[in-house]
Amino acid sequence: MMPMGPFSEIERVDALDKVRGRTRYAADMQFDGLLHAMLVPATINKGRLVEFDTAPVLAIPGVKMVLTSEDIPTLQREIAFRGQPIALVVAETLEAAIEGAESLQPRFETVPFNAVMNEETMTAVPAEGLNIGDADALDAATTVVEGTFEVARQHHNAMETFHTTAVWSGNHVTIYEGCQNSARSRNALAESLGIPPELVTISSIQVGGGFGLKSPPKLQTDLVARAARLAGRPVKLVTPRGQLYHLGPHRPRSVHRMRLGADGDGRMNAISYHAVHENIAEGQFSVAGYYEDISRVYTIPNFQATAADYIIDRNLTRQTRGTHPFPAGFALESLVDQMAHELGQDPVQYRLRQLATTDIIGRRPLAPHFLRECIQEGAKRIGWERRNPSVGSMRLDDGTMVGIGMACGYFGAGTAAAETTLRVSANGKTTLLGSGHEMGQGMSSAYAAIVRMGLDIDPNGLEIRMGDTSFGPQRMTVGEGGTSGGMPVIARAVEEMQRRFRELIGDRALTGNMHEQLARVRRPYIEVRMGELAPGQDASALEAFRTGGRAPSDHPTHTSMSYIAQFVEIHIDPGTGRIRMPRAVSVADVGRVVSHRTARSQMLGGVVWGFSTALREETEVDPRFGGYLNDDLAEYMVAVNADIGEIDVALIDQPDPYVSSLGVKGMGELVMVGTGPAIANAVYHATGQRVRKLPIRIGDLF
Repeated sequence: MMPMGPFSEIERVDALDKVRGRTRYAADMQFDGLLHAMLVPATINKGRLVEFDTAPVLAIPGVKMVLTSEDIPTLQREIAFRGQPIALVVAETLEAAIEGAESLQPRFETVPFNAVMNEETMTAVPAEGLNIGDADALDAATTVVEGTFEVARQHHNAMETFHTTAVWSGNHVTIYEGCQNSARSRNALAESLGIPPELVTISSIQVGGGFGLKSPPKLQTDLVARAARLAGRPVKLVTPRGQLYHLGPHRPRSVHRMRLGADGDGRMNAISYHAVHENIAEGQFSVAGYYEDISRVYTIPNFQATAADYIIDRNLTRQTRGTHPFPAGFALESLVDQMAHELGQDPVQYRLRQLATTDIIGRRPLAPHFLRECIQEGAKRIGWERRNPSVGSMRLDDGTMVGIGMACGYFGAGTAAAETTLRVSANGKTTLLGSGHEMGQGMSSAYAAIVRMGLDIDPNGLEIRMGDTSFGPQRMTVGEGGTSGGMPVIARAVEEMQRRFRELIGDRALTGNMHEQLARVRRPYIEVRMGELAPGQDASALEAFRTGGRAPSDHPTHTSMSYIAQFVEIHIDPGTGRIRMPRAVSVADVGRVVSHRTARSQMLGGVVWGFSTALREETEVDPRFGGYLNDDLAEYMVAVNADIGEIDVALIDQPDPYVSSLGVKGMGELVMVGTGPAIANAVYHATGQRVRKLPIRIGDLF
């Protein structure tokens, strides 16, 4: 078995092509006879499409087709949300397609709707809760802190929007698009078209950002595929960002009411927690998930939680990076900080004394972890010992208020079954069939690090093939599962390749790398195919992987988590209330680190996004019409370079022996969790104001 020792640093294998502009994304694909498509969105929030006249659109030069529900069954006349596609215009040029889509004048009948969550006028739909320990323990607590916390609805805003190009060859269709789950997209499209999955290829080799946005199958995949079949020519659709806000999933607005109690010794011993959020009818984003990870961080034996959905008539709410722990952790970490201040204790030391060792939900030990070391290292790097603990006591010479705050972040760690094929050839080429999607996070570089560490090959001849269902089974890249799910099986394949190579060469004393030695023994290549089960899985999990399904891991004796400690220094102008963040420190325990370069890059991005969600991002909804008011990058505020100061990141780099054979845990979701409460806690340290909502606005400070 490949050792769990540290991996050596390698350069990003995708960097050179990207900086030279050679990397091709879905929208870059060009084909002879290519047609362009544009969606026609509904302009009401709920109701029915009554009629529209396509004749004026078809009269526009260049327009070839206007496809409606009469042509494509997945286009519906019943309208469930503003922006729902009601037609697709296909034309010779993009300009003609846009003109045609904008010229269509549909008539609708409307019905009443709820565009936003309103707890006073709407009926909540209860979800599963949690009841562990003594329900009355909070009433007996010596000290109780409480608050109502709100996290705004937010959109992903990946650089790449939804891009789909469909090309038919006989009865086989190839779809080029950026997605996070090509296997699931293939299966969904095949079912919709009524054809076998082997007649569908989803090619998603490069993705321009995902973060949960591109996880579920997209309606436009089906529409473009059908349009291309009807036209007998390739069809491309690049969705405008304004439409994407209404089509793509997003983080729902959520409200978290939490009470935290401590006993006479200051130990936290009870939580009462009620979480609600916006959801669509039969939505898949569970409100019950908010309490799961936060219950496993501190030794709090009595934990009561309830949850409920408020059903709204908008587009899909779904996982956005940080998913449940980001909003839930904002509430918990804010109250933990408040409890420490109420008790006159240091927030760092207070947390260190109460870190959990047991999963109270699973009733089993937590896998050995290094959250303690993350906190201690982060405190050292930020200079916590120089922090004056008195609220409002730190100022610069010009009167600028200074606050230093911290919070912990956490995210469930796991892996999944996977399979890979590895071939080393005498011609200097090495081919690895990876599994997953390269969304810029550097997964291909992590794969390359394992192969290059274990095999004496020409690194310039290494090709990593992933993201395309024609290559072989592809696993979804969600929930921190990219590295942790794909790496263990590749390590197994490398070990098997080592064994097969030793068996082939035997006692012969040959010089050169593996390619040269294969050439000397006249062996064109060696190929190995390996499968790997995650803890708690049986052979059915591999079969699910091969057919595009997912079987999560469940270690029989331990629960694994990824951890991070976030520290920030913020400066607040006393006159304007403007908040700056000149310094941030982030220290993570993500198990064994395969690619330090890409891991550090993800941590930097996590801090930036965390700052952005805490101080900038909020999607505004007009409750009268249900539309998003700031559905572009001009008015949806995101962090920019001038907002970000020095970011110091570090990795503990110790394996978790329970999560997988390689000891690798996930980090993609984790890296932004904890930033929101760290900033809010720093704001309190600077101003004495406990801000309970994200994003924090200037008006919240005074």
